[in-house]
Parts: sequence; structure tokens; C-alpha cells
Amino acid sequence: MYSPSVTDQRPGRAPERSRAHDAKTRDLVLRAVVESGPVTAASLAEEFELTPTAVRRHLDALEQAGQIRLAPVAEARTGARKGPGRPARAYVAGDLGTHADPTGFATDYDHVATDALRFLAEQAGPQAITAFAQRRVAGLEERYGALVRAAGPDALDRARALAKALAEDGFAATTRPVGATLPAPAAGASLPIAAVGVQLCQGHCPVQHVAAEFPQFCEAETEAFARLLGVHVQRLATLAGGGHACTTYVPHAPTQEGSPG
Repeated sequence: MYSPSVTDQRPGRAPERSRAHDAKTRDLVLRAVVESGPVTAASLAEEFELTPTAVRRHLDALEQAGQIRLAPVAEARTGARKGPGRPARAYVAGDLGTHADPTGFATDYDHVATDALRFLAEQAGPQAITAFAQRRVAGLEERYGALVRAAGPDALDRARALAKALAEDGFAATTRPVGATLPAPAAGASLPIAAVGVQLCQGHCPVQHVAAEFPQFCEAETEAFARLLGVHVQRLATLAGGGHACTTYVPHAPTQEGSPG
């Protein structure tokens, strides 16, 4: 269990007097927003056993640094607690948060990569960009194929295995169930929510700024996910397109004939 710094602790917790703990807390808050946003200060306080005031201090600092931002109203409603009164403020990753190197070291080679791809497009045409993007994701398929197939024939199990592999590679990937409540015949009751699919969310993209100009990278990745999972998937949002995460919908279905596995 991580011990917060003395300024963050609830009454009764043993004091920790290290600035390193304060920095670590902020890093954990940022990672939680990147991976699980939209999230509220209250949910983060509960997760990390901090006071709401301490969490808001970290959120304010991260927002000022451009690493997180307030979620749009539609997104905030999905992340904030439901109830009467004004909706809670919810946060998602900002541009600097999603583009930060998960190892902690800053990377600033986007302009070089973009210039190189522009030159490639000028010299060989846009089909060369598509071919390059497809070749790049071919390595992803090869790296994750065995892990995904080992999860079995169910597309949702495969999606969770893929998200775990992506998370281990620094993509801040998670899955969220998407369900539908089925009305029961009895008076006003309803059956439990049945999973009809999952959203595979990636909070970090190492080629985000490049993909903003060359969407072939997003398209190639989506096609690779479909082949790995064995079902038709739908890309709902991308970081390159301004979303707070790359979100791919995976339907609940057994893998198709001829798919991997």
C-alpha cells in the first residue's frame, strides 16, 4: 500500500516527510486520470486514501501544467457520481498528459517523424504512408498474437488480454463493459445488466501528433485489433482526433471463422 505524504494524509495516518512522496502522489493521480478518466476528485480521494483537499491540490497543479483538463459535460456525466445537484467536476488527460512518455522521460521527436512522413508522401504518394503504418502494426500483431489467442475464443476475453498487453507496453489501456438493461415482465423491475461488449480505451499514444496528420496509423491499428480479436471492431474516438482516449468498441461475440486462434 502506498503511503501518501504528510500534507495529504487523513488524520491518524503515520507522517511521511518526503517531497518524493508528494511527487509520487501526483504521478499516481495523473496516471489514474489518463487510464480511467473522466474521474472526479472524490473518487481519486477514495482510491488513494487522501483528503479531497489534497487531491484537488494535485489536480489543480496538473491542470495548470496542461497534463489534465476538465472533461466535456457529456463525458463528465459518465464519470461523475449520479445524484441531485450540480454534477461533480470530472477530469480527463490533457495533451501533455496523454503525450507524456510513460517511462518519465520527455520525448520531442514528433516534428522529425512528421517531416519524414511528409517527405515520404511527397516522394512515393499517400499509399506509402499506409504501407508504412501497416508494417508498423504488423509487429504489434506478432507481439500480442499468442497472448490474445491464449485468452480463448470469446472476443471480450481477448479484448481484456489485449488491453493488459497494451498497458504493459505503456499505452495506459483499460476495458470498460458496455451493457444493456433488459426490462423484466414483473412490475417495474429490470434484469441485471448484460454485457454486450467492451470499450477498449488507450490513454496514451506514442504517435498521437503524427497520427493527427496521418490517420492511416489509427486505421491500421484498428484493423490490427479486429484481426487479433476476430470480430469487427469500431473506433469511437482517438487522441489524435481530440478525444481524451483512443476508444475502440468490441462486440461480445465468439471469434469469426478464419480469425486468429
